[in-house]
Amino acid sequence: MRTDEPDGTAAPSWEGERSAVARCESVVREYSRGGRLGRRNGSSPAVRAVDGVSMAVTPGEILGIAGPSGSGKTTLLHLLAALDTPTSGTVSVAGTDTATLSERGRARLRLEHVGVVFQRFHLLPALSARANVALPLVELGWSKRDRRERATELLERVGLADRTDHRPGELSGGERQRVAIARALATDPELVVADEPTGELDTATSERVLDLLASLGEDTGVVIASHDGQALDRADRLLRLRDGRVDD
Repeated sequence: MRTDEPDGTAAPSWEGERSAVARCESVVREYSRGGRLGRRNGSSPAVRAVDGVSMAVTPGEILGIAGPSGSGKTTLLHLLAALDTPTSGTVSVAGTDTATLSERGRARLRLEHVGVVFQRFHLLPALSARANVALPLVELGWSKRDRRERATELLERVGLADRTDHRPGELSGGERQRVAIARALATDPELVVADEPTGELDTATSERVLDLLASLGEDTGVVIASHDGQALDRADRLLRLRDGRVDD
């Protein structure tokens, strides 16, 4: 296990929080009206996107996050994925307080421990589906042969065995979503966070993708933020948000 980052940042560690793959404790995330962090120069924040949320994601479970648009679902996912840090409170992923890491350290944390399924895919248009899926493995130093085999296997699992060499512009929205899901699973992460993972899929394909997320095993926690009842019905438990707070 690594003990430090090249830039001097403490490396991610599992020690001390093995019972949860991710945890939020009294988390607040504030933004000004322009999207920046609130309380700047002593001013009051315009938006409190997440307001005092405490929760945990345990290995082997699917946690659904439900709520109306603007309730804080995507912001909470970004915090769990270490794409953002809280204004106050603590977000721990893989046993590490994400606020203690540099941006580079958080990127390494995501690479090694978190798979992210973005609502807008974030695929590189110049690369094939297989190359997009294999991208995280390049950063981890996998050989070209192993990257190719892993990416091909995952594309087969999401029903895209015949589309491996197609670029994103040659794929439908649903196919691009499945490529994004395959990429999120490439490193066999301990935590998978998915923002509307079935939003672009028909009912049959949604069921296939949800089956895949449910089959990840007892060591992986999955968080799905969605308006889709089909997706939320697959969750082991639901966290409902309203105006950034847990809605009891």
